Amino acid sequence: PPMSQQSPSTSSPPAPYRTHTCGQLRIDDAGRTVRLAGWVHNYRDHGGVVLIDLRDREGLTQVVFDADECGPATRDEASRLRSEWVVSVEGVVADRGVDEKGKSRENPKLATGRVELRARSMQVLSESPTPPFAPDEHESAKVNEERRMEYRFIDLRREEMQETLAVRSRATKIIRDVMHGQGFLEIETPCLTRATPEGSRDFLVPSRLVPGSFYALPQSPQIFKQILMVGGCDRYMQIARCFRDEDPRADRQAEFTQLDVEMSFVEQEEVMKVTEEVVRAVWRGVLGKEIPDPIPHMTYEEAMNTYGSDRPDLRWELPLTDITELGRRTEFKVFTGAAMVKALRVPGGAELTRAYTDGLTDWAKGFGAKGVAVSKVVAGGKFETGVAKFLEPIAAELIEATGAKEGDLLAFAADRPRIVHKVLGELRLKVAADMKIPPKTDFAWLWVVDFPAFEEDEKTGQLTYTHHPFTALASDEDVEKLTSTDRATLLSLKSKGYDLVVNGSELAGGSIRIHRHDVQKQVLAALGVDEARQEQNFGFLLEALRYGAPPHGGIAMGIDRMVMLLRGTTNIRDVIAFPKTQSGADLLCDAPAPVEEKQLAEVHIKLDLPRE
Repeated sequence: PPMSQQSPSTSSPPAPYRTHTCGQLRIDDAGRTVRLAGWVHNYRDHGGVVLIDLRDREGLTQVVFDADECGPATRDEASRLRSEWVVSVEGVVADRGVDEKGKSRENPKLATGRVELRARSMQVLSESPTPPFAPDEHESAKVNEERRMEYRFIDLRREEMQETLAVRSRATKIIRDVMHGQGFLEIETPCLTRATPEGSRDFLVPSRLVPGSFYALPQSPQIFKQILMVGGCDRYMQIARCFRDEDPRADRQAEFTQLDVEMSFVEQEEVMKVTEEVVRAVWRGVLGKEIPDPIPHMTYEEAMNTYGSDRPDLRWELPLTDITELGRRTEFKVFTGAAMVKALRVPGGAELTRAYTDGLTDWAKGFGAKGVAVSKVVAGGKFETGVAKFLEPIAAELIEATGAKEGDLLAFAADRPRIVHKVLGELRLKVAADMKIPPKTDFAWLWVVDFPAFEEDEKTGQLTYTHHPFTALASDEDVEKLTSTDRATLLSLKSKGYDLVVNGSELAGGSIRIHRHDVQKQVLAALGVDEARQEQNFGFLLEALRYGAPPHGGIAMGIDRMVMLLRGTTNIRDVIAFPKTQSGADLLCDAPAPVEEKQLAEVHIKLDLPRE
């Protein structure tokens, strides 16, 4: 219906609704007749003159309704306006000028702050009740996050969210431009595929036409992109939606977006080079920042030994020092009986309170450790507090090994290597944050390479893969050892896996793939996947590998994590238009939700749930 039938307005500007955005007008536009449309950000009635700030995604413009210029009827209509009403206003752009004291009325906080729109006519396009919260940064910061997700259509109006979505859009455009310029084909892969129980939990979709059978939503396009290489597509890319039914974390969502890449006839250096060109273009185009060229490399073994993590945050040095042998020369049973003892030097850490260092024991238990031992370095290369008395026999050698100085704190972990690395790897980040140690750079970039092919599952103790079971082994010698029945031998094998790490976050992960049918079967067998399960779960990939597969490799880069880094947030929900809670709930549309019995019957499902 015509807009006049939808609005109680007494005057209506002709279409279009706007000639400019609310962030576009400048002093050079003074004297021009224009139309703006947007949301009423705030409202002020100055006794006969009504002022509003009109907002769209581009910014704010002050609009003045003066009866001498717009007429009493339009001014009276403007007096009805309230926050978040949607209006279209026609008027003349004017210099804000100065007040009666000669002081400038300019608002320096706004790009449009030198001008205002002197209204001539207005049309109310949509009214709004009082919103549950105001869509501005100050007010929204006071609102519970779940409330903001429930009313996401209000929360999306915030400037911060609008800027984030614009950055995301700009970044993905840059990615596509770079990839297309490198000869990549953008190819879509299926979203209804086969379940792969060897990976994370799948989201299952029942089939109506094949009773008792299910599709799965893809955890990644991994197998399909490898088949594209077998199919001769050579260079593939896709900004792909992926789905994993995992326990949510602050940096994960059940559905997420990744840049997916695969290349034929390459080794890892060529994949890394293309990846670096992408992130270099994004960081330059979005932030105007340069990144190292090339990005430095570090082996997995060095990363774990030195920083306790395979994704170390190098904005702070804070290395770990292995003192296992020194520890055995003490009378401290925690040290003498441990498989590994490592120390973390905290510069200036002697200033930390006793309450803080005592609290580290309970904190460490959250990572499976029994505690953290500490001692402070004082004058003369001696130790005080904590476990100082046990360190006397090794004091000089410990000072030399760790580089500790007067005023520093040494923190120790003693346990199995996995726990020692986890505790001290997390502790180095904790003290950096708690002590507000300045980072040496805004973005610390690193390639972690030479990952082990296999690792032990923490919960089951079974052999599992470090990246995924399609990752090539580092050498022919490693391939020859695949048939070994010795667990230690299999755990010693290296792979051609690589991760791109930024500020302690895995931004991208990839590998050179197994392109030989026989080797792929051997790797699956080493993981305990028998012939029947190989055929059932991976038969179509194994069949493809029999028909002339080229050497190939690729990488997947998390778009959500990339935007988190670009926007400086640690919460993935801040960079997704319609996120889910940590429990996987969509509060906007109240999902997941029950469905009707008729719908279940159509897909041959009958629920057998316990009664509430």
